[in-house]
Amino acid sequence: MAASLGKRLTSWTNCGVHSPDENEGVAGGSTPGARRRGMIYGRRAGHKLRPAQAQLVDELLPRLRLTPEEVEATGNLAGKFGRPVDEIWLEIGFGGGEHLAWQAVRNRHVGFIGIEPFINGIAKLLTAIDDEGLDNVRIYDGDARLMLGALPDGCLSRAFVLFPDPWHKKRHNKRRIVNVDTLTQLHRAMKPGAELRIASDIPDYVRWIMEHARRVPGFVWQAEKAADWRVRPDDWPMTRYEQKALREGRAPAYLSFRRL
Repeated sequence: MAASLGKRLTSWTNCGVHSPDENEGVAGGSTPGARRRGMIYGRRAGHKLRPAQAQLVDELLPRLRLTPEEVEATGNLAGKFGRPVDEIWLEIGFGGGEHLAWQAVRNRHVGFIGIEPFINGIAKLLTAIDDEGLDNVRIYDGDARLMLGALPDGCLSRAFVLFPDPWHKKRHNKRRIVNVDTLTQLHRAMKPGAELRIASDIPDYVRWIMEHARRVPGFVWQAEKAADWRVRPDDWPMTRYEQKALREGRAPAYLSFRRL
């Protein structure tokens, strides 16, 4: 049996905090009013896009965009990709898209839904999609909670929430994307046995994630020894944000949960 959270995380220390960048546009509030409005906290755009990136946003993004309304209207997610897919994986807040593109290249039988409202991150993923000729990725550039609410029951085989904005100030904690409401929606949308991967380099957020995961019946943390959450698995590529965290002395935690 896995040990308690306190025993397994006691030796994990981290002295730094990060300034939200890649993922700071990801919605994380949980109030019903925010869900109805599709409220997104943080920036939607950063520096001006390069001409090639702007062209991809104008021409490729409309072809790849998947909306909650479209999902609710059809309910057939597997038919939304450019090729037959055996599974569907979801990434919430894909940042610059490094992880999603890496997974999509190596898992061509999987259909990927990436959620990210930050246009500069979307442009980076579109560049990778164009360069690699990927036809198994769809993008939603809005509030993650709206897409989660639209997903059919038991449609996801894997889900990722990697290095979400920690919203450090206590009064902003309610904006965190990992909360009981989001985890409940993920549990509903995931198949039995599906995997949820969450990563953070912020100790307070790691504790927050574990506390909220315990409040949602049906998710089991897979760690049995320290290396299970200290060491990034081989099929979990490093992102630019993770590289930045390590350079600045922050050790990430790699959390894996199984949906019962």
